Amino acid sequence: MTRPIAALAALLPRRADYAELPRSWGRDLLAGVTVGVVALPLALAFGISSGAGAAAGLTTAVIAGAVAAIFGGSHVQVSGPTGAMAVVLAPIVAVYGPASLALVTVMAGLIVLTAGATGLGRAVTFIPWPVIEGFTLGIATIIFLQQIPAAVGQPAPAGKPPLVGAVTVLAHVPGTAWWPPALIAAFVVVLMVVLPRLHRAIPESLAAIVAATALVGLTGLSVGRIGALPAHLPAPLWPQADLAALRTLGGAAVAVAALAAIESLLSARVAATMSPTGPYDPNRELAGQGLASVASGLFGGMPATGAIARTAVNIRAGARTRVAAITHSVLLLGVVYLASGPVATIPLAALSAVLMVTSFRMISARTVGTILRSTRSDAATFTLTAVVTVCFDLIEAVEIGILVAAFFALRVVARRSSVTREDLPGTPQPGDERIALLRLDGAMFFGAAERIWSTIADDRHPDVDVVIIRMSQLGMLDATGAHTLAQIAEDLEARGVTVIIKGVQPEHLRLLANVGVIDSLRHENHLVEGLDEAIAHARTHVRPPGAAAPGPVPR
Repeated sequence: MTRPIAALAALLPRRADYAELPRSWGRDLLAGVTVGVVALPLALAFGISSGAGAAAGLTTAVIAGAVAAIFGGSHVQVSGPTGAMAVVLAPIVAVYGPASLALVTVMAGLIVLTAGATGLGRAVTFIPWPVIEGFTLGIATIIFLQQIPAAVGQPAPAGKPPLVGAVTVLAHVPGTAWWPPALIAAFVVVLMVVLPRLHRAIPESLAAIVAATALVGLTGLSVGRIGALPAHLPAPLWPQADLAALRTLGGAAVAVAALAAIESLLSARVAATMSPTGPYDPNRELAGQGLASVASGLFGGMPATGAIARTAVNIRAGARTRVAAITHSVLLLGVVYLASGPVATIPLAALSAVLMVTSFRMISARTVGTILRSTRSDAATFTLTAVVTVCFDLIEAVEIGILVAAFFALRVVARRSSVTREDLPGTPQPGDERIALLRLDGAMFFGAAERIWSTIADDRHPDVDVVIIRMSQLGMLDATGAHTLAQIAEDLEARGVTVIIKGVQPEHLRLLANVGVIDSLRHENHLVEGLDEAIAHARTHVRPPGAAAPGPVPR
């Protein structure tokens, strides 16, 4: 089997995915029903929050949830609409209109599918923990802010960031129209907080939604409702796309795809640590999520990602195979065909309250405190990522967070890189004081090269005839460091100082030759392996007292 065919086969479903099913089918079915009950109000709420509508959220949970469960790389991951995706989609729908959603969803799905097929799933390991948690905090904040207008019965201001929109709505709430929806929202919040304390098995979000809907029906409070939902799934339809539409929506699709990939892989990684089902396959996970989004877009849904909250519920309920996530989708499909009428009467304020509570549960005060107490650089990375997420853009927040974390990491590496002058080992001999033995430690790269240059090539040791540069302890060398080393050798040789380089590691030798370090030496014999050999050769280059310095290396 050739490598491309083997790579493709690794992305396909296999019989081993259900090896545990004979022993766990009962727990899987129960877990699927439990997750479906939890997912119903969230799917409706996230669909409305994104601007796509409750029907799109429910369709996504049904179609994408099933496809991702079958083709994804995790045995216990539950996929569907999420808060982070709703945050990204809201401005896209506002600017380009609901009709653009299908095309963006399919394009994003194809991008994620390609990423999985080309092996980019491992890239999530390069995202630092403070960036992940800062991003999560920012998303939770945005979700909460986005629900404030619905909680007071007002439409969200078009084209304004969530923070500005929430402040604007609160500052201009008309008369007493705000109190019925605010009362319903507060009622749902109280139930969601109290019910789990009464019994952990109670699905608090669904129970609170049902209670709020009944309260509105009995009292006749004037609040907005979800409205009519389709009584069946629409027929699949490939979105119309021309070159202009692809060019216009290309950037939005890339942003959606990036978020879908990051969120899905992070959720699968967390699930792997919570579940005894073993590790996940990141590339297969991306391929499965990409297919899920394509399928969702064809049926009029939204882009899908792995949902950590629903996945955690699935694991805690005893799920061991993909049957649990498939059961969750089947249950929601039954809601579409059998209960669309009652679902249409749910108050919008009740769904906004569910998302407000969900946003608070996304944040771990213990985790935030741990990061803030860790190091100043990690705390700064965490804070900056969260602020950029709330005030600017989600994808930019991850990019900036990674860049800031990389900067701090490189600064630490640079600080640990040093040059140390050592005494020559063994019995001192006349002239040894004119030999400088310098040891390079850490890394010689673009972040530390200038400082190492200034340490070696200064004029503080004018009586030195030979410099031995020990590189056996050097962990990392890049082109900038090698080029700086060549400049150091040229400068010292031009001043009449012989340079001997000792202990070059095999992986560094080719780079030194390509950059010209070896050519900068007076003689090819000045590249040696052992310290004793280097010292013995250096002693042959020590000038007698009063002798003139040798000329520079011929070029």
